Amino acid sequence: MATAYERFNLHATSEKFYVEACDDNAKDVLVIDRVSTEMTLAGVGDIPPSGVTRSICGIMGTIRLVAGMYLIVITRKRKVGNLLGHTVWKAVEFDLISYKKTILHLTENQIQDNTTFLSMITSILNTDGFYFCTDYDLTHTQQRLANTSPDFQEMSLLERADQRFVWNGSLLREFLAQPELHKFVFPIIHGFIVMKPCCINGKIFEWILISRRSCFRAGVRYYVRGIDSEGHAANFVETEQIVQYNNGRASFVQTRGSMPFFWSQRPNLKYKPKPQISTATNHMDGLQRHFDSQVLIYGKQVILNLVNQKGSELPLEQMFARLVNSVENGQIKYLAFDFHKECSKMRWHRLQILVDAVAGMQDEFGYFMLSSDGTVVAQQTGVFRSNCMDCLDRTNVIQSLLARRSLQSQLQRLGVLHVGQKIEEQAEFEKIYKNGWADNANACAKQYAGTGALKTDFTRTGKRTQWGLIMDGWNSLIRYYKNNFSDGFRQDSIDLFLGNYTVDEMDVSTPLQLQKDWKFLTLPIIMLVAFSMCIISLLIAGENWTETMAYVLFWASAGLITATIILLNGKEFVNVPKLVQKEKMD
Repeated sequence: MATAYERFNLHATSEKFYVEACDDNAKDVLVIDRVSTEMTLAGVGDIPPSGVTRSICGIMGTIRLVAGMYLIVITRKRKVGNLLGHTVWKAVEFDLISYKKTILHLTENQIQDNTTFLSMITSILNTDGFYFCTDYDLTHTQQRLANTSPDFQEMSLLERADQRFVWNGSLLREFLAQPELHKFVFPIIHGFIVMKPCCINGKIFEWILISRRSCFRAGVRYYVRGIDSEGHAANFVETEQIVQYNNGRASFVQTRGSMPFFWSQRPNLKYKPKPQISTATNHMDGLQRHFDSQVLIYGKQVILNLVNQKGSELPLEQMFARLVNSVENGQIKYLAFDFHKECSKMRWHRLQILVDAVAGMQDEFGYFMLSSDGTVVAQQTGVFRSNCMDCLDRTNVIQSLLARRSLQSQLQRLGVLHVGQKIEEQAEFEKIYKNGWADNANACAKQYAGTGALKTDFTRTGKRTQWGLIMDGWNSLIRYYKNNFSDGFRQDSIDLFLGNYTVDEMDVSTPLQLQKDWKFLTLPIIMLVAFSMCIISLLIAGENWTETMAYVLFWASAGLITATIILLNGKEFVNVPKLVQKEKMD
């Protein structure tokens, strides 16, 4: 496999960027012309002494904004651990460097738009969870890597990567066309990785959890639901649990993703907007495309649908069940489990009902395993595809239980656990395991919903707590605020970063300049003034209570009427995406 360089110096002059590879015996220098944007290779002797030099950890890519091209570099990284002897890094800090030295050629509106676009890119880079490896392919599971051809193994990391999980794919388009430049860049995944050395029965092994978020149909909680016309599901995540011991290793893969038909749930100031199932699209076509690709990649599919089987979630569950039954594909099995109903009143032990129900299928699917001499001794022939409404909280709880059951078998087969021993009895490892899965839940939730996950007290401790309920309530309030008043910006940021929206320097205006309707500014001010006057009237009340109550009732009525109008027109008051037309995300 053609690996990428790991250490770099960036030399900047007024005309060019010189990215010097600093690995042992490396002599290549990537030259980027700041005027023509052309990229070429040179030698160390071509670096001018007048350049401003700084150390960087890698190149994220390039992007065109209103002010021209920008180079995005990684300025700080942190070691996560070693995977089969390869160092896995987390990208921690970044920098955006403009090709152009001034922005004097821009109008005031263009400068404002460029500043907004820069803040969008920065907000994505500041979203925790970017990981990379310069000499190993993080985008593929252990099983996919073991089943590759010799030709595939000779490709560069950029060429062989699973494009579903390359979050800087759009940023590397300029590099992709020039194979000689591939050693200067590497694919970066977004999601979560934890790598922990563990010990059971005096035997030291490595426990690893990797969640890869798909960059297809990526977005935020309420603006990206269901699937697109290509069959890509919203919030699709591939989670792989790996254990390494004595040069042998085992892997268990699960997936999660939004219910794969056409539905939406636009924010409208209500705590839980009512989901809408599209009546103008062919659901079967999209669902068929989704599962065709899933079966091709992962084998058999067992769908675990954890949504409520009553209220606003019921029509979604019924639609999903009806569509899967209509497919009549023996490779796909559907199982509904009303998580909230079964676990109501703190009866979390009832989750074992679902685990027991799918135990036979889990044994049939198995897991991937390599012996210490590199021989494949077992393959995973199917996956559990779990979902709830957001594919976050309920989903993560179930995935952690299924992963533990698989790990129990793996550790016994590898010789770490004795016959009859249970993982649950290994207190030190259980703590590592539960915290790892809870951290995975938090990472995926922050990236999609804007806050940490709910129900992580159960994942961490194995039981539901009163404090956990309080924290869930707090996170739910934060989600409500973000989903209604900041997620439009977050969605625009993701679309810009992933190349779903591209900036044209020649355009004099961008969608950012679209103005809100007059009601958006006027009505909230009237409501605030009315409620403020109501409070003031009470505070300065004199002896004439009749007059005071008249003022209070007048201003309270004005405030309530205005608030009612705002709620009835809720969709006009939420923060909506501007860059990609909403119908493209339905």
